[in-house]
Amino acid sequence: MDLAGGTLDIWPIGLLHPEARTVNVAIDLAARVELSARAAGYRLEQGTESVEASTAAELAARPEGALLGVIVAELDLPPVDIRIRSDSPRGAGLGASSALAMAAIAAGEMWLGRPASGWQAASALGRDLEARLMGLPTGKQDQLAALFGGALEIRHAPGGVRVRRLEVDLERLGDSLIVAYSGQTHFSAGNNWQVVKRRLDGESEVVAAFEGIAAAAAEIGSALEAGNLPEVGRLMSSEWGHRRRLAPEVSTPRVDALIDAAMSAGSWGAKVCGAGGGGCLAILAAPDRRQAVTESLSRAGAQVLATRPVATPLEVRSLDA
Repeated sequence: MDLAGGTLDIWPIGLLHPEARTVNVAIDLAARVELSARAAGYRLEQGTESVEASTAAELAARPEGALLGVIVAELDLPPVDIRIRSDSPRGAGLGASSALAMAAIAAGEMWLGRPASGWQAASALGRDLEARLMGLPTGKQDQLAALFGGALEIRHAPGGVRVRRLEVDLERLGDSLIVAYSGQTHFSAGNNWQVVKRRLDGESEVVAAFEGIAAAAAEIGSALEAGNLPEVGRLMSSEWGHRRRLAPEVSTPRVDALIDAAMSAGSWGAKVCGAGGGGCLAILAAPDRRQAVTESLSRAGAQVLATRPVATPLEVRSLDA
């Protein structure tokens, strides 16, 4: 879940704004991938739904199997059953597809007996395969949150990103963090491409909006580490104020109504996660205002998710008896 600086992780946008960074935090809506042997072909299971394919290319050609199909093909995995689970709502803007990709790559490497890729290689591979799949540029911040866990500051420096784990009291942050699903799914890559194109075209309003986003992101890490959550909330709202100027599709009437409901109930700050256009909202409020904010969001039609920040990094293990 990005708190500030999303979209700056899409190359080369961050490089166009010196000292640009993205600050995010992992939350406990886990993505899981399990592999087991199969005599021939591939089968993908998610809940009660399943897809079978004789080849990785055939799996990748099915909309419900596309992401796992391109990963299977890239790793050259032998026939396997693939069971996946994501606790995040679809289209929520919480990086679930990137988390699934990181889990699938790690599981595939263990299955093949290969050394685990380092975070630079794994996050780059996940980003590139998602970009190939969608035919659009994507970023790396979601992959890094899934790999490291905790709160991260990701600097977009020439030559590659630099990642710093922020020293944050995640328990205290969780007492003030509210994540609410708007009920509107979104297509983040599509929204991001419109924004990226406008930035590369040098549209003055978009350039200025990105400057504002970068300025908020530059301050929010220090506020998090200082435990100044009211200031974190203010910076989240400031970031959202600049972000919603990037393109008309970034905000929607429903999103605006939910943010108004959260702020009217006494929140410190609120913003949409990911590229906007729907998905989830991140809200910060004092613990004694949490119930009032949650009830206000529910009355406005949001689904408040039971989730908290988590420090757990990617976990890989054998399930052999």
